[in-house]
Amino acid sequence: MAGARSPVRRGKDEPLLAYRLSIASRILAAIVGGYALTTLITFILPMVLPLIGVNPAEAMLWGLMMSFLIYAAIIMAVFHLRTAKQAWIWLVGASLPCLLIVWLFFEPVSA
Repeated sequence: MAGARSPVRRGKDEPLLAYRLSIASRILAAIVGGYALTTLITFILPMVLPLIGVNPAEAMLWGLMMSFLIYAAIIMAVFHLRTAKQAWIWLVGASLPCLLIVWLFFEPVSA
């Protein structure tokens, strides 16, 4: 049907373009911001887990395995928030402490 309306309800004051840009911003936040935050958390987990008695090799594997769950949870959180602006603020707010921890405590291994 050429003139069929979308089943999504929108207010009369929200134009279709603004709605589509909001969805595009959320998708970008989920993919790019979620990946960045997941990467930072994946860097932190192998540093923290040995402090509670986990073998460092197992800590690395746990960090990598948990990254899939963390990424999925971040994507769901981005789409759970009310606006795209809130999603971006949440992602930046969660990433900054993680970035600070990685920057202060990450020691690169030389080959």
